[in-house]
Amino acid sequence: MVKQPLQKIFCFIFTLSVLIVSAQQSQQVIPLWSKGAPGFESRRNEPEQAKDYWVKNINNPSLTVYLPPKDKANGTAVIICPGGGHRLLVYNAEGVEPALYLNSLGITAFVLKYRLAREENSPYSLDKQPREDAYRAMRLVRSRAKEWNIDTGRIGMLGFSAGGEVVATVAYAPGNGDATAADPIDRANGKPDFQMLVYPGPLGIPETVPADAPPAFLLAADDDTCCSVTVVSLLQKYRAAKVPVEAHIYTHGDHGFNMGKRSKLASINSWPQRMADWLSDNNWLNKTPAAAVKK
Repeated sequence: MVKQPLQKIFCFIFTLSVLIVSAQQSQQVIPLWSKGAPGFESRRNEPEQAKDYWVKNINNPSLTVYLPPKDKANGTAVIICPGGGHRLLVYNAEGVEPALYLNSLGITAFVLKYRLAREENSPYSLDKQPREDAYRAMRLVRSRAKEWNIDTGRIGMLGFSAGGEVVATVAYAPGNGDATAADPIDRANGKPDFQMLVYPGPLGIPETVPADAPPAFLLAADDDTCCSVTVVSLLQKYRAAKVPVEAHIYTHGDHGFNMGKRSKLASINSWPQRMADWLSDNNWLNKTPAAAVKK
């Protein structure tokens, strides 16, 4: 006989799978560039590869829109960067699931499919294309904020593992748009207003955190030998810069626990509530009128 806790886990996974499939079938997908990524326009029609939990062969980077219930929408938005070691995207567990969770908090969510530099035979580089995709995603959301009733001063990013490295490529630079750009999207600012990093990788972490860095929520397990070090390092640098930061280091959990619901550990199972608390305490969940779009 299956024990009661296991029954609950199986029931949760089944229900979540149904919700994910339903959500994926009804969401708007927006390419970051209508004619394809600059310099790689000829590859935009190459099909993506998807199986089980992952997606790869991304040559036409895009955002998938997840809208919260209208009565809950609060004007805050988050762009989600799934992890996967820059070889694939852990799309369901670190993209769709967090999007649905953020929707439940009234946040408009966008899952970013960014180009993968470590995928076999990839033409992309770690220091260029992910950054281009992250900036373009931020600018696209900010430039079309009115369409989704988003406040342009309340757009953050959530990154898991390698996705945290993608967030880092845009979090610590000014992000100023090009006021003379022919494409109005490129005129918008690309810097996130806040960031949430879950077991983030080490790439892109600056020597010092600038005073205008976005407030940060950081989380990892101590037995994650790679990424708990990143969180501790960032915490120290944020404190030195006197920029608001909150960090959680759990004893166990290792790497890749996603949204925590598949874990038997109570602390890992409930970690998203810590993120929700941080969002609430920092007023990102308060309802405000959507601001005018900034250029």
